[in-house]
Amino acid sequence: MRLKPIAISCGEPAGIGPEIAATAWKRLHGDLPLIWIGDPRHLPADLPVQLVENGDQAAQVSRTALPVLAQDFSGPATPGTPNPAHAQGVIDAIATGVDLVRQGQASALCTAPIHKAALIDGADFAYPGHTEYLAALADTDRVVMMLACDDLRVVPTTIHIPVADIPGKLTASLLTDTILITHAALRRDFGIDQPRIAVAGLNPHAGEDGKMGMEEIDMITPVLNALREEGVDLQGPMSADTMFHAGARAHYDVAVCMYHDQALIPIKTLDFSGGVNITLGLPFIRTSPDHGTAFDIAGQGKADATSMIAAIRMAAQMAEKRG
Repeated sequence: MRLKPIAISCGEPAGIGPEIAATAWKRLHGDLPLIWIGDPRHLPADLPVQLVENGDQAAQVSRTALPVLAQDFSGPATPGTPNPAHAQGVIDAIATGVDLVRQGQASALCTAPIHKAALIDGADFAYPGHTEYLAALADTDRVVMMLACDDLRVVPTTIHIPVADIPGKLTASLLTDTILITHAALRRDFGIDQPRIAVAGLNPHAGEDGKMGMEEIDMITPVLNALREEGVDLQGPMSADTMFHAGARAHYDVAVCMYHDQALIPIKTLDFSGGVNITLGLPFIRTSPDHGTAFDIAGQGKADATSMIAAIRMAAQMAEKRG
């Protein structure tokens, strides 16, 4: 099956997004069609580009030039210095990418990193990050953030909130939805018929029978037991400090964690450059490199495109699984 192009939204133009998109095209253009959404002036000057109007045109030219769906920006970008005047263009590029996928002109969306402060300053961006904005565009109540590399998949149940707020936000309903969305995505997008899901506790030693916290007894274990009765293969609640070594990882397909750092520290330790951010629960496929804008090295030819390339490849693999 020949895939429709993978759409790449430009992200913050003063960061490394344009560079890693260019490198990804150089590495992948013989295998996968791409379409980049942004201002062509922000791409490296030596990159062959061709303006296109839709995904079908992109598929035709992607082998010889990076297809660009031009987005209106206020002017050139200065590497390392975000310009709030570019904020609306960055936001619009994401929305355009979503439209391309939902209209069937692209098979998936891969988003380059954004700089939320610039978006807030320049366009009153009202969302904590990409994940929440994409959920709003899709009119979806709940989505799940997965981070994946060759050795590990992790899902944080709560995401971009202060640590002090986690116990109050960590509800039975949220945990249930997170596990079920993850379970469905592993079946649909990763081809795992019987997903094995390990679930971390919130407290040290998973609460140690209530001596170090009651969330495991009061909420987490009852949720897991209810889902087990529905046929979901679950382990836990497990002590987070013993569930990420190689021997433990061999016994599950994904680890559902209770908060952001509990999930992201192990995967970034295992594969800092190759991790991929995936949004589950959307009506379309979205991946992203698992790193930020890297203003300190932007425009210097130092950017590592490993995660962007992995994100594009994973988007294509997921699209193939969906058929």
